[in-house]
Amino acid sequence: MKFELFKRVALREDLPQYKLCRGDIATIVEHHPDPDEDGYSLEVFNAVGETLAVITVGESQIEQLSENEVLHVRRLDEAA
Repeated sequence: MKFELFKRVALREDLPQYKLCRGDIATIVEHHPDPDEDGYSLEVFNAVGETLAVITVGESQIEQLSENEVLHVRRLDEAA
């Protein structure tokens, strides 16, 4: 497992079906081992902490956060 449970990660790509954009932040809530590509269930929150969605993505669709990045707020109606 590359990513730890309950850590925050960023999306590597837009997910328009969920109104999510590359760079949006989510929390890992489940790991799904797979011989081809591990998957993760992510919980996505709005700016005030309410759950927007719980989605499942492949490991290649997320990335770790780093200390030289800053969080940013965007409106949901600005999604890709």
